[in-house]
Amino acid sequence: MAKPVSLNRYRKTKARAEGKARADANTVKFGRSKVEKTRDQACNDKALRNLEGHKQDR
Repeated sequence: MAKPVSLNRYRKTKARAEGKARADANTVKFGRSKVEKTRDQACNDKALRNLEGHKQDR
């Protein structure tokens, strides 16, 4: 007789592979590199400092 095969294991493996493929596609579509994130954060911080420096006390 053949050894019983767990269909749940097959199903979970297939779902994991599909999830990984979807994650890879989203990384390409939406992902930004660390350099880009750091550059944008620095630009936002500079704009905030500039805005704070131009506030008037009343």
